[in-house]
Amino acid sequence: MTAADMERMDVPLADVELQVVCETTRRALARTNSPSDRIAYANDLFLLTHPEACSTDADYPEWPAQIAALIARSDNARRNR
Repeated sequence: MTAADMERMDVPLADVELQVVCETTRRALARTNSPSDRIAYANDLFLLTHPEACSTDADYPEWPAQIAALIARSDNARRNR
C-alpha cells in the first residue's frame, strides 16, 4: 500500500469524533429505561447528525449582550437581599 492509498483511506478527525459521539449516545439510548432520557438521547442524535437544525451565534447576534444584562441583574438582586 502506498502513501497515496493511505491518504485516500484517511477520514477527517471531525468525522471520527462525530462517529464516536453518536455511538456513545446510541449506547446510552439503548441502556436507559427512562422515557425522558430516551427522548433526550434521540434528540441529541438528531441534532448531531443534522447540524443545520442548530442555531448559531450568527442567528442571534444580540444574545451575548442580553445574557450579560440578565447576569448583572441577577447578581444585583442577590446583593440587595
